[in-house]
Amino acid sequence: MFGFEKLDVWSKSMDLADVVYRLTKDFPDYERFGLANQMRRAAVSVSSNIAEGSSRESKKDFARFIQLAFGSLMEIVSQLHIAQRQGFIPKDEANKLYAQSKEISKMLSGLKRSLEQ
Repeated sequence: MFGFEKLDVWSKSMDLADVVYRLTKDFPDYERFGLANQMRRAAVSVSSNIAEGSSRESKKDFARFIQLAFGSLMEIVSQLHIAQRQGFIPKDEANKLYAQSKEISKMLSGLKRSLEQ
């Protein structure tokens, strides 16, 4: 098992990606290469940056990748608002994804803080 696979925040970010993929599969065809693709790429980026950062030799470098993961998570939140406003995601599903994002943001912030100490 690789080190990042032991991190709860990585596991939760994988769950988030699963949800984003599930929700975006029902987007209109004209959004397949637009918002749906952008949300999926951002969702993949969260867990990928955590994994890549864990391979870095210094905690400072790892913290930088955690910041990148956080940025991708914020993209998802913004895109979630757009998708919900356009009627692509029901409000209850949007609320669940928002809550997941909030939990992951706290975990990323905590991990970043611990790496910077």
